[in-house]
Amino acid sequence: MNWVEKVEKVKGELVQDTQAFLQIKSVLEEETASEGAPFGEGINKAFTHLLELGEKEGFTTKNLDGFAGHIELKGSGDEVLGILCHVDVVPEGDGWTSDPYRAEIRDGKIFARGAMDDKGPTIAAFYAMKIVKELGVPLSKNVRMIIGTDEESDWRCVDHYFKHEKMPEMGFAPDADFPIIFAEKGIIDLNLEQQLVKKEEAALQLVSFESGRRYNMVPDFAKATVRVNGDVAELEQSFYSYLKNVKINGQVNKLGDEIEFMIEGVSAHAMEPNNGINAGVLLATFLADANLDDNGRAYVMTIKQCFHNDTRGNQIGIAYKDDISGELTVNAGVMHYQEEEIGKIGVNIRYPVTGDSEKIKKGFISIEGFEVTDFNDSPPHHVEENSPLIQTLSKVYEEQTGEKAELIAIGGGTYARSLEAGVAFGPLFPGRPDVAHQKDEYIHIEDLIKATAIYAQAIYELAK
Repeated sequence: MNWVEKVEKVKGELVQDTQAFLQIKSVLEEETASEGAPFGEGINKAFTHLLELGEKEGFTTKNLDGFAGHIELKGSGDEVLGILCHVDVVPEGDGWTSDPYRAEIRDGKIFARGAMDDKGPTIAAFYAMKIVKELGVPLSKNVRMIIGTDEESDWRCVDHYFKHEKMPEMGFAPDADFPIIFAEKGIIDLNLEQQLVKKEEAALQLVSFESGRRYNMVPDFAKATVRVNGDVAELEQSFYSYLKNVKINGQVNKLGDEIEFMIEGVSAHAMEPNNGINAGVLLATFLADANLDDNGRAYVMTIKQCFHNDTRGNQIGIAYKDDISGELTVNAGVMHYQEEEIGKIGVNIRYPVTGDSEKIKKGFISIEGFEVTDFNDSPPHHVEENSPLIQTLSKVYEEQTGEKAELIAIGGGTYARSLEAGVAFGPLFPGRPDVAHQKDEYIHIEDLIKATAIYAQAIYELAK
């Protein structure tokens, strides 16, 4: 069967429906949340829009209190093939060439927030279901597009959904890379809270230290305020020498008896902290050599000793790697210190699928002068290479592209980890830049068509 040919026949509708869906601003808005729309009006509008598309095409639909829902193509049996998608997007940010919700077409691409993550692929999967439905072929499984509304935040949507609906026997999430992502590392977030000691007078008093807003991002800016008892010239000169030595930008502001130190880093996703430059860690490393008060010195020294030039957990004693998913990574993502308050360090860890979260926790518990709090573990996810799901998707991908279906392990997390037998499957093709979450996010129309054809054949092969 020529699946690309079938998609080409509906190309115009596919592109138009993709644009219409992308034109709905579906960002989390707690202030407009209400009963039936728990994550705000915009997300609910996108969610109900998709359900209405399903109803229009004759699918069975279900809305679970606005948290999540599904669009279902009925088969003859009781088993469910799940296609896990989400309608929420991250905030658009600044610097776009065109309105991020205009879904403008330029150079064969649709530009919009959510074009790649995950509204474009969601429409591709919907059209794949539509094509299979119109073929009228008998299916043994029910094909269910499960629609989430809080994937970019706390996954409250899928938690709610699976309290009320059965877990699909197998499925895929069109929310990452092709060929097939068969392993996702475990993800831990935790806080290190400082145990304060008796305050002692010192030449330099750490007043505040701030860096980072999200655990899963490398901080690109850090600022510390120090109260100075005496001459600051030597300290200021030392700071600028440090900036020159580590080859980063920064500046000093003098405010009476206080001095502000600021450093610029480079942001990156926590799945690979080495792609960024952690401004907070670098600033703490500089201050660790200053004659700070006991609490301030303990705070910055701990950051230096645990995280400076080490994103693999060697200094904490938790370094680990396996052949399936690679190395453990550590990111100090949020740092907050205020004198007379408890200093905090928010840490994100991505650990291999054969790793042990309890050993990781013990490593952090052993850090002197700090207590581990708010420990949250999302266990790793791994589907065996010889599973029917992976074997079938590999066959489909290779037939559609003529390329080998290499298996990929990632440090990120997709809805696929909600299923025992679930993998992430596209839409980003090898060689294409990953523009998700960036300004001028886009999807190639050519790739949208290819992905739809792949998803249509995958649904047919898995559910027939």
